[in-house]
Amino acid sequence: MPFRYGEVPNRSWTRVPDCQRLVGTGCDERREGSDERVRRQNAVIVGGRTVLGRVAFTCRATQVDGAPTVLFIHGSLDDAAVWGGVIAALDHKVNTVTYDLPGFGSRAATVADPDAVSLESLAAEAGEMLNAIDTVVIVVGQCMGAQIAEIVAADHAERVVGLVLLTPVPLGGTHLPDEEMASFRDLANHPGAQRGARSALSPERTPPQLDRLVAAGTGTIPEVVARYADIWNDGVKDAAAASDYAGPVLVIRGGIDAFVTEQLASAVVGHFADVREHVIDRAGHWLHIEYPVTVAATILEFNDAVACGRSAEGWRCGFADQSQSAFAERFADDIVLEATTLAKPVEGKQNVATVLAAASSIYESLEFTAESQNVSTTYLQWRATAFGGMQIDGITILERHASGKIVAAAIHHRPVGAVLRFSAEIRDRLAGVIPADHFLKESA
Repeated sequence: MPFRYGEVPNRSWTRVPDCQRLVGTGCDERREGSDERVRRQNAVIVGGRTVLGRVAFTCRATQVDGAPTVLFIHGSLDDAAVWGGVIAALDHKVNTVTYDLPGFGSRAATVADPDAVSLESLAAEAGEMLNAIDTVVIVVGQCMGAQIAEIVAADHAERVVGLVLLTPVPLGGTHLPDEEMASFRDLANHPGAQRGARSALSPERTPPQLDRLVAAGTGTIPEVVARYADIWNDGVKDAAAASDYAGPVLVIRGGIDAFVTEQLASAVVGHFADVREHVIDRAGHWLHIEYPVTVAATILEFNDAVACGRSAEGWRCGFADQSQSAFAERFADDIVLEATTLAKPVEGKQNVATVLAAASSIYESLEFTAESQNVSTTYLQWRATAFGGMQIDGITILERHASGKIVAAAIHHRPVGAVLRFSAEIRDRLAGVIPADHFLKESA
């Protein structure tokens, strides 16, 4: 499992072989109406105490080596179960963690002082959970959860490799006038009003989808719901125009969402430096309930792009550091290296890392000039000098496993004179380490 249990304060945990046993914990995936695959998934329920009180969060692990963990943060008046359909559609390709925000789901009655809840305290709580995860993390937040997710990502940028925001409220809030906010503040324990609001914002949802959304908001405390409404409306005071999170961001919005409109989403998109936007045309505000398969597929595509970018960055860093360990860190154990400077492929993490570390030390200069990605493949164009200013140009092709590790690399150098000299130089430097028959003969 992707958790370091010892780092969860006051922790207790239970392995759950069948998620039907989660009934009564507030983490029953069946309330979401997700399919049988979710109920068959093994799960670990980790309980602990955070800055906002006791919390239980559900972790589901994949068998994919090196896969990231996706930390899901729901919005106001929802609960962790709203992610069930998305998690089922992710189909164990990544690790997942879900939990209820204080005041909702299993924690509906846990907020003693609503004024103690803030975006900062909610982000601090999520950060405690993130610190208990021993993989890299992609944080996913919906609506108000997007505000929390952005703060968490910025505070833990060294661990968060990607940020996904669904129908996001801007970090700085919406600043709706009091007369408009009055209805949002008064939604607790008013199923009819909730049903009307959710119908208006997700007009093409099915009746069962609407029922499960209304059920998620039932049983909440009026003062807590009012506090949450003020939190997302006010946002972070004096929020900067540019986000503190500089990593890759995906914004997903619904084409018929009457709350997070194209204009509001554009303001969120413009807040980030490395961002892409995806629109689900017929989706409303709760698109993760309406189109869970589409949302899951979009998250997985984003994860692939993030992993490709990390692979390419690791490759570039390896050449910059001229370090065998820097290369090996990004390689699968069975990586295969092919190159125009090799007579036959070099196989295995340590052998490939050894060859590349030696090769990187030959270059006098190296500049990566272009990059392109296609699913699991990354293409890098570069130019370099060696041997007293000899110009060498080339293209590198990296193939990546679902775990993010590089499983194959092909390096194409030119011109042929530089290829022959480069091959001979590596052969001589690695004499006795890599067999000479892996390299070209200068007379060839």
